Amino acid sequence: MSFKIRKAIPADFEFIHSLNREFAKFIKTPQKFKISVEQMHEEREHFCILVAENELGEIVGFATTYIAWFSWIGKTMYLDDLYIIEKHRSLGLGSKLLDTVIEMAKEEKCKKVRWQVSKWNKNAIEFYKSKGAMIDDVDINCDLVL
Repeated sequence: MSFKIRKAIPADFEFIHSLNREFAKFIKTPQKFKISVEQMHEEREHFCILVAENELGEIVGFATTYIAWFSWIGKTMYLDDLYIIEKHRSLGLGSKLLDTVIEMAKEEKCKKVRWQVSKWNKNAIEFYKSKGAMIDDVDINCDLVL
């Protein structure tokens, strides 16, 4: 089966929204899932979503990114989420999505790509390490919901 990576278009947002809800359940934080499809449309200039689609044109995974700026390094590509539907895992799609994010970061002249991974998600941690990522277990996330 062949897959293609492309940038999402607004017509994809509804399905991506449902995948995002599925992802929130997968990472055991469904109560934190608050975004609506309407909000995605309203805020679409602030993010880029890549989708992986199969030869039938079905979206089977996604990666959400945005440009951030960090005071210690500068321009950074932030990978907010990367998710593959369970039955399509272990086919190299995560690698293809992450490699595409890395290439986008290089094209944007970013100094690094940054993301988070749940401490319990050993498969993801090993995957990211295999790609050369350094796993930092020093920082703790802080959220102030407005």
